Parts: sequence; C-alpha cells; structure tokens
Amino acid sequence: MEVEKMDENEWKYHGEGNQSLVVSHCQRCVVLRFLKSPPNQNKTPEEILHHLQNIVDFGKHVMKQFFGENYVHHGEIIQLPLDFVRQLCLKIQPERPESRCDKDMDTLSGYAMCLPNLTRLQTYRFVEHRPILCIEIKPKCGFIPFSSHVSQEIKHKVCRYCMHQHLKVANGKWKRPSKYCPLDLFSGNKQRMHFALKSLLQEAQNNLKIFKNGELIYGCKDDQDCVSDWNELACHLKPFFFPSNGLVSGPHCTRTIVKELIHVITMTLLSSTDACRAGDMKTVPVSQGRSYCEASAFNKELVRNGKHKLESSGLPRGCLLYKTLQAQMLDMLDIEGLYPLYSRVEQYLEEFPEERSTLQIDGPYNEAFYEKLLDLSTEDDGTVAFALTKVQQYRIAMTAKDCSIMIALSPCLQDECSEQRPVVLTSKSRFTFSVSVLDLDLKPYESIPHQYKLDGKIVNYYLKNVQAKDDPVMSNLFKENEDCTLVLHKV
Repeated sequence: MEVEKMDENEWKYHGEGNQSLVVSHCQRCVVLRFLKSPPNQNKTPEEILHHLQNIVDFGKHVMKQFFGENYVHHGEIIQLPLDFVRQLCLKIQPERPESRCDKDMDTLSGYAMCLPNLTRLQTYRFVEHRPILCIEIKPKCGFIPFSSHVSQEIKHKVCRYCMHQHLKVANGKWKRPSKYCPLDLFSGNKQRMHFALKSLLQEAQNNLKIFKNGELIYGCKDDQDCVSDWNELACHLKPFFFPSNGLVSGPHCTRTIVKELIHVITMTLLSSTDACRAGDMKTVPVSQGRSYCEASAFNKELVRNGKHKLESSGLPRGCLLYKTLQAQMLDMLDIEGLYPLYSRVEQYLEEFPEERSTLQIDGPYNEAFYEKLLDLSTEDDGTVAFALTKVQQYRIAMTAKDCSIMIALSPCLQDECSEQRPVVLTSKSRFTFSVSVLDLDLKPYESIPHQYKLDGKIVNYYLKNVQAKDDPVMSNLFKENEDCTLVLHKV
C-alpha cells in the first residue's frame, strides 16, 4: 500500500485508546494506528519502532496461538513521510473527543501499524461492494473467580463486572448500571445469551458498538452520552434483515428487527471458523466454578419465578467465546493470589535490575515467551520463575478480559452459499460473516498494583452499598461501624 501517494483527506478519525490513535481510509479496507504520548514526553523514533514491534510480535507469536489464525490480525509496521503524518494529525485533531486530547499523536517518528479495518468483512473480499454491518462487543470477564486465595466470599458469587457497575455509577462514569452480565453471554445457553445481548443494546456503555459501512450508527459517543434510540437503529438495520417486505415502522417492527440482530450475533458467536490448538488448552474446567452470577438480572428473574438453577449449555470448543474464556482463565490465582507473586518478582528486580530483559517482562514476545505460558501448575515452589510465569499468565488473562470481538456481516445470495463460506440465516435474509478479535495489546506489568487496589475498591463498595442494602442484618452492622469493610458472622 503506497500511503505516501494518498491524500490525507482520504483518511478519517476512527477512534483511540489509552496508547494509540487509529485512522481509517475512506475507500480501502485498512487502518493506520499511531502511538500517543503525553505532551513533551515524546519517545525517540527507535523507542516508537520497538514499542510497535512488540505489539506486532505479541499478536503474532502469542495471541494468535490462543485465538487462531483467522481471528487475530497483527498487522505490519510501515514508515510514512513525516509531512503526510503532520497533515493527517491536523486534519483529525478537531474530531478527537476532548477527553482524549491529553495525549498527542506521534508525528515525529513516521512509524505506524497498518491493519485491516475490522468493521469490514475480512473474508471473501468480492462482496465488499455490498453493505457491511459490523457489531463490536467487549464481552469482559466470563467467569467467577475459583481461586482459594479469594478473601471475600462475595467474589465467589457475584462477577467483577456486575460489582464494578455500581462503583462506576457512583463515580459518575455511567448514569445507571447495565443489566448485562458476562457470565450470561459466555454460558452458551441461547436464552441467557439473548438476554445478555439485549441488555447490551439497552445500555451499550463502551461494551457495544454497531457500524454500517464503517460508520458508527449505535453505541456510546462518550462517557455520558449513549445512543439509545432503538427505532433509529431499526431504520438502519431493516434493509439488512427485511429487504423486501412491508415491515416499515412501529414498535413491533423495532422489536422484530432487534430480535433478528440478537439471533445473528448469537449464532456467529457460537460458530467456529478457525481451527486452533488453543481450543485444546484448557486451564480449569468451567464446571469447577460457578456458572452463573447472583447479581445477573436473568438469574434474579429466575429466582423470582421460583427457579433456582440455571441451565448452562456450554460453549462449542472451536468458537471465539470459548477461546477467549480459556485465555481469561489463565488468571487462576485471582489478583489476591497474584499480587504476592508480583511482589516477589519486584523484590528480585530491585536486587538484580539487569535481569529485567532476561525475564522478558518487556519482550521480546516470541515463541519462547509463549511456551512459558503453558505451565498451568498452581503449586508455588517459592521461586522467582514460578512467580514470573503466573504474572505473565495474569497479564495474558487481563488482555483477554478487555479484548473486543468484531462481527462483520454482509448480505449473501442463496446461490453464493457454499461449505467454504460461513453463513448465518435469519427469517428473511442470509449473511456471510467474519469474526475477529482486537485490542490485544499485552496489559502492562506496571498496572498490577493498580488492579490490586481497584479490586479492593470494587468489592468493598459493593459490600457496603449494594449487598448491605439487600441484607437488613448487614445494613445495621455497617451503620454501627462505617469503616467496616468485611462482616463475618456464624452460619
């Protein structure tokens, strides 16, 4: 791709995260990813190149082993003319959200990552001229901690996502808690999955976005303003799901179209479009842990109806949700069990700082790095090697807990369908599709202390302000001692 011959006006602001900014081409199915840094803290071109190479290598040699060849797109590093980069930066700056402008796009090195635009179909490019629908889902952590290191019993009953929702609302991040529970989506039970996806559509937050031909049509615009008009969404989706019938408007039309959308998302999430050895790498059987969350709105509805057991169908081993869950379950010790091991590694590095590169904490992320992750033992032998392995597995797990799944759909004619093309059917339409995973940058080693403190805040807030209100006995105990964070009583 000869980027230098393209006008900067052919590129548009696509989005950004904490460390990078992405622009997409108006015509071609590619995006450019540039690193960001705080003002006056620009890295050297060599440091930028090294950072980008680590990202590429990590996707290529590590995450692709967990998720599979077709699901992971690690991209490649390219060097751009500096004038092109500066002009591009000036063009997109007005489009950036104010909350993201605390960091500057790298305009000095000329290095960027070139990646496929995952809002577009990644297979069978000949249908690119047809409309493309893309659903981006950030599923979050799909299991309840099973570690014996967990000190608060509530963590064995309520998932982190559901607890964290209450703290986010209290801090003004969101206006109301979402009814979405990741355990429902990861259950493999279609009824629970439908409920989870409907909850995401009702309260998208930053966990669901929908694109049409690469343009965002539904999802969270910023931290406070979420697009929630289902009727508007239905107008966008109708040509995809009901291209020729008389279903035009009204609440029945909207409900029907949303139901079709949820069905399609569910079927693609349960599909298997890639063979990968990761499907054979099982950490801990899901059956050993709790398969439902007590705070789930779906679970509460069952209890209200006199049912106390959730059916869990389980995920097909080849589907992306299954592989995502297996990578997440590398967090075998929970942050409470992991943090002392992190401290052990830190103490070792204080004594032998030159060993940091030998331990591969900052890369290189190669085949040797991946092979060390396969040691699933939990018996602590007191060594730094054991502690480091668990720390690195935790970083992989945290990456998988924060990844996004992209489902791209394009209308498919009946005579085009074959065994070689993944196809999903609805009542009136059929789609060829591709499923991809992104946001796979390895979580920083230095973020572990923050995760440890945040975990305590989430649990303590939930115990004090949510569970206590549901339990009159606990509520009175908290009133007697406002500083109390854990109440133990005889059963």
